[in-house]
Amino acid sequence: MPLSWSEIRARAAAFINEWKDSQTVREKAEAQTFETEFLHIFGVDRKKTALFEHEVRYGDRQPNLFKDNASTGGERGYIDLFWKGNIIIEMKTPGKDLHAAFEQAKKYALSLPQKEIPKCIVTSDFLNFQYYDLEDNAKRYEFPLTELIAYLELFSHLAGYTSVAFYHFDPVNIDAAERMGKLYDYLKASQYEGHQLKMYLVRLLFCFFADATGIFPEKNMFFNYIQYRTAEDGSDLALHLGFIFDTLNKTAGRRLLNLDDDLKRFPYVDGGLFEERLETAAFDRKTRETLLWCCALDWSKISPAIFGAMFQSVMDDTERHDIGAHYTSEKNILKLIQPLFLDELREEFNKIKNQTASTRKHNLLVFHNKLRGINFLDPACGCGNFLVVSYRELRRLEIAVIKEIMGLELGLSIEMMLRVNVNQFYGIEIEEFPARIAQTALWLMDHLMNNEVSSLFSVPVLRIPLIASPSIVIGNALTMDWETVIPKDKLSYLLGNPPFLGASVMNREQKKEVETVFARMKGCDSLDYVTCWYKKAACLMRDTHIETAFVSTNSICQGEQVPLLWPELMDRYGIHINFAHHTFKWSNEARGNAAVYCVIVGFSQKNRENKKLFQYSTVTGNPAETPVKRINAYLVDAENIFIKSRAFPLCKVSAMVYGNKPTDGGHLLFTREERDAFIKLEPKSKKYIKPFISAHEYLHGKERFCLWLVDVEPSTLKKMLHVLKRLKLVQRTRLASKKEATRALAATPGIFEFVSQPDTDFILVPRHSSENRKYIPIGFFSSGNIAADSCSLIPEGTLYHFGVLTSAMHMAWMRCVCGRIKSDYRYSASIVYNNFPWPAGTGRQAAAIEKAAEAILSVRLKYPKSTLAALYDPLTMPKDLLKAHQKLDKLVEKAYGRDFANDGERVAYLFERYQKISGELFVDEKKRGKGRKL
Repeated sequence: MPLSWSEIRARAAAFINEWKDSQTVREKAEAQTFETEFLHIFGVDRKKTALFEHEVRYGDRQPNLFKDNASTGGERGYIDLFWKGNIIIEMKTPGKDLHAAFEQAKKYALSLPQKEIPKCIVTSDFLNFQYYDLEDNAKRYEFPLTELIAYLELFSHLAGYTSVAFYHFDPVNIDAAERMGKLYDYLKASQYEGHQLKMYLVRLLFCFFADATGIFPEKNMFFNYIQYRTAEDGSDLALHLGFIFDTLNKTAGRRLLNLDDDLKRFPYVDGGLFEERLETAAFDRKTRETLLWCCALDWSKISPAIFGAMFQSVMDDTERHDIGAHYTSEKNILKLIQPLFLDELREEFNKIKNQTASTRKHNLLVFHNKLRGINFLDPACGCGNFLVVSYRELRRLEIAVIKEIMGLELGLSIEMMLRVNVNQFYGIEIEEFPARIAQTALWLMDHLMNNEVSSLFSVPVLRIPLIASPSIVIGNALTMDWETVIPKDKLSYLLGNPPFLGASVMNREQKKEVETVFARMKGCDSLDYVTCWYKKAACLMRDTHIETAFVSTNSICQGEQVPLLWPELMDRYGIHINFAHHTFKWSNEARGNAAVYCVIVGFSQKNRENKKLFQYSTVTGNPAETPVKRINAYLVDAENIFIKSRAFPLCKVSAMVYGNKPTDGGHLLFTREERDAFIKLEPKSKKYIKPFISAHEYLHGKERFCLWLVDVEPSTLKKMLHVLKRLKLVQRTRLASKKEATRALAATPGIFEFVSQPDTDFILVPRHSSENRKYIPIGFFSSGNIAADSCSLIPEGTLYHFGVLTSAMHMAWMRCVCGRIKSDYRYSASIVYNNFPWPAGTGRQAAAIEKAAEAILSVRLKYPKSTLAALYDPLTMPKDLLKAHQKLDKLVEKAYGRDFANDGERVAYLFERYQKISGELFVDEKKRGKGRKL
């Protein structure tokens, strides 16, 4: 193990004292003693490593094939001290030319075999040194003996301190999170866990960052200490880390007087990060190596998104799902914070820059003061990514303001003008570890921004010790008063991405929290978990200028949740939506990146005059920004109308019903091969086996069949033994169910749980369809085909119904009001079909629509080898099929009485028509005494 630098310095001081009066020494008499004692400074035993008067031959020579590039022949010389592959030392008496001695030693070095050439050549006359770095273009350092201590690190390789180049200093990326995850796993496996482990990792993270970015006075200081001062087997690593943590927590006046010099160089940090006394961890060789790999990353290139990825990498899947932890990428964070506050601030700043000098001076100072007064709260902050990126952007805006102010020559120092700080940022987080990461991340971002200031203005800025602190409170945001974190009269913005948990996957405690937040509002058991943050935000924002934006699952702006959530927010609390992003695919930088489809909703009591909608052509592409005057709860430019579930159609059309649900454990269903084999066993069953059409079979051209035993005589069933065996299996399956209703169905095992099969032809609509399709593929079937419950049916559906339902008008309505699974459409009778405002066209228009609908079906028949999934894929849809649909679209729009430029216009019109029809129907039913509110 290398000597500590404290010991090396002590030995160097003794060496200097011993040889500082060597003006009269003689080279041959004293050189070997000098060289031996010089090597002793670094803990090197000359007898085991170096040779005196090593003979070499140089000049004209023949290559020695047995010694790499060594030679025979030529002139003969002697190296004063030679340590293979490490150092050559040439000694001269005081006053002799040391550069000439170097040229001589260089000839010796170049004559050596390649593997023996040293890292450096040192020449000395006892009182002066010249150091030549052969690995860095013979870079030369000159210094007197009395200044040797200042140059000791030139000789670090003599003490065994190898170059850190062995560790590749890659920029911090997702690999850093993986490595931190491994470090977490190793320590946890040693039973070092819980709060202790989390705090330990946060401290290490700070040290990694400080080592690379100038918080510590020397780059790689922490890395070098761990690599060279701790045993390779990791046995004493925890002890040394404890020394470092303790040192970082103490001012110079509180430290031990005889503290190791290497520890003294660590600065006082404060901020409470190192204050708590932690139990000693345990390391082994593998854990130490992992820590060094983490340390060796280039943390100066850190991305704020890495903190979320890092946290996610050290949590198991169960815990991650339970708390609904999803971490948002920096790109998606900017989608939220730019329209929430950045765009407006930048616009205000740009206006000030264009003012006259006298006005600009005053307004710049006022604007700068405004930046200092902006406060942020993320009430589900996780690792603080939203806060960290917001802080960075606010600091960058402040830097731009300072540049303008400096140009006015107001005589203010940079330090005086840096006013934006981390104490403007607040968070609530239920888990301790991410809360600690969030606080630390803000400090680290503060330092990165200070480095930007230092680089721009050539003035060193270092906020160490840490004085200002972000306020990250550990607690349940749904059971606490947010004003205990920051009073609402001081708060400017609420932001973040609260947990993504649907109503069906919440645990009992989370469901109770939803009930409490919504005061047991009717229907609240159908709301997603994230809606609680919307409700609490609305309560806090009442009678304030606070503005809010959350990333959320798209389900809160579609389907059945809209009429539950948004009337509460808009009618009761006066909330207005000021900007919104339509559905896009959420992405992060963590392993196991989940497929989550989100919206961003920005809202407040303040009704912004200029609103923005961000719409996506694909869920993974970039949005197009559209200025609008209004945004309703479905995130479209239309009146605020809430489409509630209806039991029957709004207009006079055929009812839509769900398909047939078997609940049979698969015992009534067959593939084609299974069907054929079963008929061979039971020939009489052929009459009762019918095609079974699920959405998947329908769209992908696959086949399935089912036993359809409705109205079959019991005596007939008795004669089919293999059918009876199947029914017995169905009975067992239903009896094993936890649901009482399903167990009751065991009494009739030959009948599906739900039967809706019509006696006539019908239109089939798959209940789930890809968001990539412009049109949901709808089709006709005869009554002999049994439609599964993954489809909806319209008995006696006509070509006219088919035409309107498959048109761009209906598709626009469906995309707006339907529910979703991920980003796929979830078509429902009660929300989509029953509320659809059909056109009031003429008989002639209806006939034209029927003809165009028939043309679409005819074009489909031209491609018998293609599935509907292929025919309606935007990349493979045939041109003639697309043209047929476009012709139909125009005819349906004509039946509505106008042309539409886009889906936004279509939906806005349909909302107006819905409002008119539903209002008329309400009046009509009231006259009939029903008084049913729609």
